[in-house]
Amino acid sequence: MAHDEILAALDRRRAEALAMGGEKKLEQRREKGQLNAEERLAALVDGGSFFETGLLGRSSYSAAEAARTPRDGKITGFGRIDGRDVGVVVNDFTVKGASTGATNSKKIGYIRKTVTERGMPFVHVGESTGARLPDAMGSKGMGTMLGNDTTQFRRMRDTPWAAAALDTSFGSSAWLCCCSDFSVMRKGSIMSVSSPRLVSMAIGEKVDLEELGGWRIHAEQTGLIDQFVDTDEEAMAAIRRFLSYMPAHNGELSPVAAVAEGSGDAQERILDIVPEKRTQVYSMKKVMEVIFDTGSLFEFKARFGRSAVVALARLDGKVVGVIANNPQVGGGALSAEACRKIVDFTVLCDSFNIPIVRLMDTPGFVVGTDAERRGAPGHIMNFMNATCLTTVPQVTVICRKAYGRAYVAMGGGAHNDAIIAWPMAEVSFMDPVFATSIVHNLKAGDEGFEAALAEIQKDLEIWDMATIFSAHDVIKPQETRAYLIRMLDIQQRRRTSGVGQHLMRTWPTSY
Repeated sequence: MAHDEILAALDRRRAEALAMGGEKKLEQRREKGQLNAEERLAALVDGGSFFETGLLGRSSYSAAEAARTPRDGKITGFGRIDGRDVGVVVNDFTVKGASTGATNSKKIGYIRKTVTERGMPFVHVGESTGARLPDAMGSKGMGTMLGNDTTQFRRMRDTPWAAAALDTSFGSSAWLCCCSDFSVMRKGSIMSVSSPRLVSMAIGEKVDLEELGGWRIHAEQTGLIDQFVDTDEEAMAAIRRFLSYMPAHNGELSPVAAVAEGSGDAQERILDIVPEKRTQVYSMKKVMEVIFDTGSLFEFKARFGRSAVVALARLDGKVVGVIANNPQVGGGALSAEACRKIVDFTVLCDSFNIPIVRLMDTPGFVVGTDAERRGAPGHIMNFMNATCLTTVPQVTVICRKAYGRAYVAMGGGAHNDAIIAWPMAEVSFMDPVFATSIVHNLKAGDEGFEAALAEIQKDLEIWDMATIFSAHDVIKPQETRAYLIRMLDIQQRRRTSGVGQHLMRTWPTSY
């Protein structure tokens, strides 16, 4: 063939691939207000930066299927987010429901391999139906489709992963959300193992979409999704923002940003937020907003394990991870879910060289029959193990209550590089009311209870701990920001250029 004919054939094949599932299906999405794969991609990466690989990939099942599967239903390649390279997979639901096939599995595998070896984040934008039938059926289908890539679901946290669950996210879209360091879900979407139709056939009854995998399930019960948004554009913006806090790979530090205007102003506001009465609750999030750079808090799992707050933030322009108790929920007592959330976040920070700041105000762990059924002892020990394995710089601030084993898990004792306290801090093995009841066999209202309680409470003050240097210093709340900035600067891991040991790099991403 002449050069012109060959080049024209290439142009035709490219045009067919770029047409995705055809104008009719694209129009149907527009009528429903749904973005297509190309539009999601445009919202995710910097304009003009996408470099596609696998444009001409199609189904290998048959010639007929190849004709109906442009790009084999997945757009793969490399782009830039805020000028930094990332590997990207965007599912195209207009092609076979973005179902998983042999060709698109190879495309995704290539992106994952490249980002791991070359040190780039990986982003997966999910909307899919699961494995493609009949491609995966029978022994030949299984032998072709499943189990041929031993790295497919192996997370070594070499580079950050982010994922989105949009519309119907079954199969691989769910798997990759669960494997990722950050996952975002659009409200109204469904994320589950299989489609409602398949589940209904399996159990013999109709399944409600929301109960199967709606956003509230994952926000409040499973904790598998980190943030929830109203639109696809907001989902892409959340991924972009998450990656702005992350290094490109685990061998470097996160980028430093300019300090936002107003950061550090009016630190005395902390005294207005924290009540003088120790039994009165307050918003730890408001305290965090004062201490850290203005507008920099990026919270994870806000509606899951609500007695704890975990967030990425910036402190004098540098990225830190914040782990805090939330006195507004259960007085800050740590539930099994709160422990899970903190462990996940600790692993993220330690794996990617992000220093940790802990703000402690907890009466201990949640106890009771329900806590035991939820596996509280195991989650508490996971929490302790993660705290012991942390190798990034870490500073613990005792804001108010610090009781029992929770004190240690939250970075007490030697489980930190520095531990400081506010003057109103109180530290003991348990709540003084409970201790009075146990030690003196008295309860509130009994004669002698108040005197016994006062005797026990006098030993709670932080001064004794500071005297024996088990607290490195006692500072005023309004001095916290300046102390943290200077101490984290002192505690830099200079011998390794800030890179930690990553002892938790293989910790499960969901459990």
